[in-house]
Amino acid sequence: MKIIRLGLIGCGRISKNHFESIKQIEEAQFVTCCDIIEDRAKDAHEKYNLESYYTDYIEMLENEDLDAVAICTPSGIHPQIGIEVAKRNIHVISEKPMAISIKDADLLIKACDKYKVHLFVVKQNRLNATMQLLKKAIDKGRFGRIYMIQSNVFWTRPQSYYDMAKWRGTWEFDGGAFMNQASHYVDAMYWLIGNVDSVMAETATMERKIEAEDTGSVIMKYRNGVIGTMSVTMLTYPKNFEGSITILGEKGTVKVGGVAINKFEKWDFEDYDDDDKLVEDASYSTTSVYGFGHIPYYRNVIDVLLGKCEPSTDGRCGRKSLEIIQALYISARSGEKVSLPLNI
Repeated sequence: MKIIRLGLIGCGRISKNHFESIKQIEEAQFVTCCDIIEDRAKDAHEKYNLESYYTDYIEMLENEDLDAVAICTPSGIHPQIGIEVAKRNIHVISEKPMAISIKDADLLIKACDKYKVHLFVVKQNRLNATMQLLKKAIDKGRFGRIYMIQSNVFWTRPQSYYDMAKWRGTWEFDGGAFMNQASHYVDAMYWLIGNVDSVMAETATMERKIEAEDTGSVIMKYRNGVIGTMSVTMLTYPKNFEGSITILGEKGTVKVGGVAINKFEKWDFEDYDDDDKLVEDASYSTTSVYGFGHIPYYRNVIDVLLGKCEPSTDGRCGRKSLEIIQALYISARSGEKVSLPLNI
């Protein structure tokens, strides 16, 4: 049996989800890791029984025989690292967002095309059981005409969170609440409903001492006529409160809520479907905002690399939500409605 050999760059907060997920997949293993903070790399090396660890990712790429590399660094340097990975004919797995500008995202996409490697962008929330059931209902046409989609991301990130690393909350490396914490929800809004025609947004840095926003709201007009709204803040007292998506349609109303779209709070359709029996089982309890989608996400990645299926998400898919976020930032700065696609 072929074993897919993986490396990981950036052994911070999200890396645990990657390491732990691959432990569940027998055809793949992480064999090496890299972090500029040596203690982090060393700890991951020991905890996950890796073959080696590095503090210089170029050195890692040159020395190791790898099939794919997961990039879990600050968002602003995902493209730079991804391009170096692609140059060595190694497949790229980028955490969200794949970049913090469309220009950089396009450079990464072009590099992966040039060197004929896959570019996987982590969109694990799509694979949560609740979201899969909701998407199925939309695809079956159970809502009839959809009128509105609405999302709330009411979480908290204290100042101490941003103070843990100088890059957090900066425009160069991170972005704000929409680009970082709520980016999966922006992706879900696109994935569920379709292409966005225009956005209008208001953002503010109300409390945290950071460059980017800690709070904001956006109105989206979709090409199919649906109106979408989103409200996001990292100032919720005293802890993460809600991560939700509500869809209002001609023949159905659904709200998937909880702290991170992990339970159905409303599931009501005009006509019965056998999927209605699955609603209770699809909901789950969690104290984490990450959900449980990394395992099925990696299952798809490994199956693609083994030639068994097509990618569930790729660079062009990842670019879609990034473009919406960049458009809402332009709108917030200009005070004007911004049309998509962006002419950048």
